[in-house]
Amino acid sequence: MMPGESLHHPMAMNQTTIHPGVRMGHVHLKVADLDRALGFYHGVLGFDITQRLGNSAAFLSAGGYHHHIGLNTWESQGGKPPVPGTTGLYHLAVLYPTQAALGDALRRLIEAGVLLDGAADHGVSEALYLRDPDGNGVELYWDRPKDEWPRDNAGQLAMYTRPLNLDKLLAAAEAEATTELKAQ
Repeated sequence: MMPGESLHHPMAMNQTTIHPGVRMGHVHLKVADLDRALGFYHGVLGFDITQRLGNSAAFLSAGGYHHHIGLNTWESQGGKPPVPGTTGLYHLAVLYPTQAALGDALRRLIEAGVLLDGAADHGVSEALYLRDPDGNGVELYWDRPKDEWPRDNAGQLAMYTRPLNLDKLLAAAEAEATTELKAQ
């Protein structure tokens, strides 16, 4: 089989589901300027740089993982974002462990002057939407506990999109920071 060649044509639908332990791993983004991208993902969002390959690539993570985000200029040095109406990545999503941690991310964005494209309460999660310096869509979110997810009368998931109270999000971050200071 050659690269790009399909095993079946047309694409056959698999009748079994994927293993429930499968998780999305990392994302590699083509960027125009590595230092500018690092200024956003490391400087604003706070990801740790785990490795840098000169001026062509860098790998970033949270919590000591090898990498959650790869940034490279291998095919994109000085490039421009895709024009609207083309296919490709809609957004990458960064999952925060708590509402307070997402509130801290919002604080970081405000301090850096990063504008939001949107913010939403989806019932299952609260999310912030923005663009990185290369125009890539970024979602920052936290999931509510599963037992709090909205359900319809039949017990099926009933997600929605409602306005997100950003003041409440910032207050959660402030309350956690205050609690941590008192504990010291």
